[in-house]
Amino acid sequence: MSALICVARIGAAHGVRGAVKLWTFTEDPFAVKRYGPLLSKDGKRQFELAQAREAKDHLVATFKGVTTRDEAERLNGIELYVAREKLPATDPGEYYHADLIGLAAVSTAGDALGRVLAIHNFGAGDIIEIAPLKGPTTLLPFTNAVVPEVDIAGGRVVIAPPQEVEGEEDGDALSAGRPREGGDP
Repeated sequence: MSALICVARIGAAHGVRGAVKLWTFTEDPFAVKRYGPLLSKDGKRQFELAQAREAKDHLVATFKGVTTRDEAERLNGIELYVAREKLPATDPGEYYHADLIGLAAVSTAGDALGRVLAIHNFGAGDIIEIAPLKGPTTLLPFTNAVVPEVDIAGGRVVIAPPQEVEGEEDGDALSAGRPREGGDP
C-alpha cells in the first residue's frame, strides 16, 4: 500500500441518528467525498461517507453503517486517511504537508539545521517546525522569505532564518523555538 495521507478527523457525535462532526484538512472540505472509502491510520478500517453538510467550522457527516449516537460516539478522534495517489497533483509552490515532513532543513549556506518535523497553522499562517540535531524544536514562519526553496526531489528545504526573534537575547532565530510575535509571519 502506498503512503497514507490524513485528510480528516472525526469529532463528537452530532444528534441522535449517527452523525458526527468532521474536520477536514483539504482545501475543499467536500473533497473527502470524492476519494472513495476513507481509511483508519493502520489501513484496516474503512469509512464510507453517506452524507455531509457544511456547519460553522466543520462538516456534519454520516457514515454508512453508523445509525445511532452510540456508534457515532465510538468514532470520536479517529483520523481518516487516503492513499497518496488519490490526491490531486499540487500546483507549483504548493505542497502536501506529508511531502515536507522528514525533509532535511539546511541553511542558505548549505549547513545542516535538522529535519522538518511538522507544518502547523494556528490561524496567522503556516509555521514550519524544525527538529535540530540537538536542542528544542524551532518554529518559523513558512513564508518565501524564510523558506526560499523547497526541493522535494532533493529531500530538503532551505531555511533563511529571520535576523531577530522578539525576546531572544542572542538573536539566533534557530534557537528561538517559536515564531515571531505580532503581524503576519
